[in-house]
Amino acid sequence: MIAYPQIDPVAFSLGPVQLHWYGLMYVVGLTAAWWLGRRRAHRLGLTHDDIGDLIFYGALGVIIGGRLGFVLFYGLDQLLTNPLWLFMVWEGGMSFHGGLAGVLIAAWLFARRHRLAYLQLTDFIAPLVPIGLGAGRLGNFINHELPGRASEVPWAMIFPPMLGLGPEPRHPSALYEFVLEGVVLFVVLWWVSRKPQTQGLISGLFLLLYGTFRFIVEFVRLPDPQLGFIAFDWLTMGQLLTVPMLAAGAFLVTTARRSQRTMGATSDR
Repeated sequence: MIAYPQIDPVAFSLGPVQLHWYGLMYVVGLTAAWWLGRRRAHRLGLTHDDIGDLIFYGALGVIIGGRLGFVLFYGLDQLLTNPLWLFMVWEGGMSFHGGLAGVLIAAWLFARRHRLAYLQLTDFIAPLVPIGLGAGRLGNFINHELPGRASEVPWAMIFPPMLGLGPEPRHPSALYEFVLEGVVLFVVLWWVSRKPQTQGLISGLFLLLYGTFRFIVEFVRLPDPQLGFIAFDWLTMGQLLTVPMLAAGAFLVTTARRSQRTMGATSDR
């Protein structure tokens, strides 16, 4: 059993303005994506300024899509009670799946503007994302968010009493997601994408790996209190929203591999 580290969620204050670690993690993720994107900009014939525009598009997609996704998937009753709650971002509430949808729409707009194939662009973007995902999960951990279910594993943690979870040690599920969605996902995608691949393969691999990691971790993470289990006394909203990702990822990877085999057979003739 490990004591939950005492980290102030507020990184520092500038007068009356408080800057939280969670907000800083967005800056870390976007900065990392910008820096990594500039290293590979030549692959798409983009300039460094174009990468800056791409990150701007992506940031809007993450913020707008993430907030809308959280409100629609996890807080629809509250939205119907108070529609203005949609704009109360200072109260927290972002959804990965909503953010992903926002980024995909932003990528479509960017690809159209720069006359790029859509999957070519999403393959370029996918390896840039995991560092931001990992940083976000660290922000969740510092904010005392995403508590895990009670457990007796040696590394289980006692969460702060302010959460009202009781004294039982719990899985540090946010750290699991930091390792899987951040570190492992980045290493795999960056390594695979170091050489040109068939269009759609990297995008599909991102969806498959993230979907698998998220689906598994949900088994040790507490379901959202306002929703509980969606079905079967174990299915959570996070798992339900991950199913389309897994299906799309499997389709893209399968299609890319078939195309790769077809091209290989043609070249052998």
